[in-house]
Amino acid sequence: MKFRLICALASFLLGALAQNAFAQQKSEAPDLFEQIETEADRLQRVLDLEDWQVFYVDSTLKHDYSAMQAEVQKFAAAKVSNSDMYVAVQDKWLDKIDSTYKRIFTPEQWAAYLKQGAAKAQKARAKRKAKN
Repeated sequence: MKFRLICALASFLLGALAQNAFAQQKSEAPDLFEQIETEADRLQRVLDLEDWQVFYVDSTLKHDYSAMQAEVQKFAAAKVSNSDMYVAVQDKWLDKIDSTYKRIFTPEQWAAYLKQGAAKAQKARAKRKAKN
């Protein structure tokens, strides 16, 4: 009798957790796009980007962050527990974003972008890549 009660309680809790996780996933999608818009606006302000540059920044972020999320979700679905693999995926996509930014920005904008902390992030990614 205790076993059935524990199983029923566990099933209820797992169902509630799954429902909560699903609800959080649904609410995260708009948050990601809001964050992307906020970042594009911030870069426009800080780097004095032209409208066409903001369009490319926004498009790049939407595509690359979505692709990065999809790749991370594949690992999560496969129950990959090696955190280095998740970090490698993130680093790969952030390198692609920086590569695209370098093509979009003028040399002055690129230098200002690097001074905003991107240079430090690039060095950290390079260091992790060299370590592996």
